[in-house]
Amino acid sequence: MLYWLAEWLGFPGVLNLIRYLSFRSGAAVATALIIGLWIGPRFILMLRMRQGKGQPIREDGPQSHLAKKGTPTMGGLMILISLMISALLWMDLSNRLVWACIALVGFLDDLGKVTKSSHRGIPGRVRLLVEFVIAGIAVLLIVSRTGTDLYLPFFSEVYIPLGPLYYVFAMVLIVGFGNAVNLTDGLDGLATFPVMIASLAFLVIVYLSGNVKFAGYLGIPHVPGAGELAIFAAAIIGACLAFLWFNAPPAAVFMGDTGSLALGGALATIAVTAQHELVLVLVGGLFVVEALSVIIQVFWYKRTGKRIFRMAPIHHHFEQLGWPESTVVVRFWIVSIVLALAGLATLKLR
Repeated sequence: MLYWLAEWLGFPGVLNLIRYLSFRSGAAVATALIIGLWIGPRFILMLRMRQGKGQPIREDGPQSHLAKKGTPTMGGLMILISLMISALLWMDLSNRLVWACIALVGFLDDLGKVTKSSHRGIPGRVRLLVEFVIAGIAVLLIVSRTGTDLYLPFFSEVYIPLGPLYYVFAMVLIVGFGNAVNLTDGLDGLATFPVMIASLAFLVIVYLSGNVKFAGYLGIPHVPGAGELAIFAAAIIGACLAFLWFNAPPAAVFMGDTGSLALGGALATIAVTAQHELVLVLVGGLFVVEALSVIIQVFWYKRTGKRIFRMAPIHHHFEQLGWPESTVVVRFWIVSIVLALAGLATLKLR
């Protein structure tokens, strides 16, 4: 919005700064952070009044979690509000790729989790169907600008032409990554910080992908207009920083499906736009492992009646081994930083 206004005025004086992605990215972080910190206390109070019992707690989970009963959820709405306002203020809204991300984040909602007395929420098949429809809309908007080639990391200009199969691949990636972040959101601050780290990594990636000179020098696919999503990634960082202020142990609010599904889906959408889909699997490796731990546990238990992990997702396994919650969270944060650095290294190692 501000970009359109400055452009209409001819970028006079100090408004010339709005031309630069670096300035708008920094402004997006600050804007989302300030809005999140400002609305946080009021928003949490509203959630407490509306929800009453708060987030349902799994009875078969770690006993230490029972003390969290009554903590309000749907705090992800706080993230989305500050994220959306910041993005709409600072992004170039004439860019179709921008609307692919905004549409996806805007439509991924909580799907009624808190309205149930159980932690299970609405039927999984219905939820997945809605998620795939939303992902499909985003993919259609993106592919018209990027194509259907799957680029391989560590190699320059090496790709697999997937053709129509790319649509299915991209939709599965978006839905899968959204649910992976959702599964990770089980401890105070566990999902929020790794989302910030992954967003920072992809802020760099989309900025470089959108610049024809940098993309050519690094041998990565150039996507005209992709640099604008660096502002979106920056807004995610600012919004998550504000949320982490209230989500830090002991959490005053939980993220819930609204935030986790939307943020995971947004990260995957940014990766699809930058044509760095496989790099997302590396950068977001922590989320991938969390999801795989659930898949493996369910698969093995249905066939043998035995469990591989003491409890899934895997962060609960380490809790059952005796790790304090804070230890699990901080060590998982460290893993997310290492994986993000490894993902960024693929830009040069080609």
